Formats: sequence, structure tokens, C-alpha cells
Amino acid sequence: MVVEEKKMTKMQNIILENRNKLNISGVIDVLNFDEQVITIDTELGILVIKGSDLHLNKFNLESTELNVEGDIVSLVYNDKSAHKKNGESLLNKIFK
Repeated sequence: MVVEEKKMTKMQNIILENRNKLNISGVIDVLNFDEQVITIDTELGILVIKGSDLHLNKFNLESTELNVEGDIVSLVYNDKSAHKKNGESLLNKIFK
């Protein structure tokens, strides 16, 4: 009997409303945030959100959803290895 492995597909939805409301699913962790840049770890990689007057309104670990408000200028995926080494997040490195 041959057992087939099912690949778990990672899903993520990004909804940007009028460049000032952002809803993201598939969020694992918030790595860094301030009013100009928010860096998050998602199921599909590191996502950097840039803008001005950015605020995290809601982050739910159970549903993996994040809501951001502010003037959103860009959304860019980066390589995970640029922000993580040896399984440590940026915040873990800062507070060592």
C-alpha cells in the first residue's frame, strides 16, 4: 500500500482598502513596528509594510489575522533569512 503525502498549501489574503486599511491573514508574528514600517512574519515569508501614521489595530494569533490602519505606501515580501537566523526573530535578538 502506498501512502501519499498531502502538501499543506499555505494561504494568505491581503485586502487593502483605499490605501489606508489593510487586512492580512496568515500572519505568524509581528517582528517590528513603528509609525513608518511594520515587519511581519507570514506563512508566505517576511512582509514589510511601509507608510506613515501606521497603527496595528488588531492581531489575532488564533485566526492569524492582522489589521493595520494608516497611509500605506508599499507592501514588499523579503527573504526570511534576512530577518531570521537560527530560528530567532528580530525581537528575540534585540532583547538578549
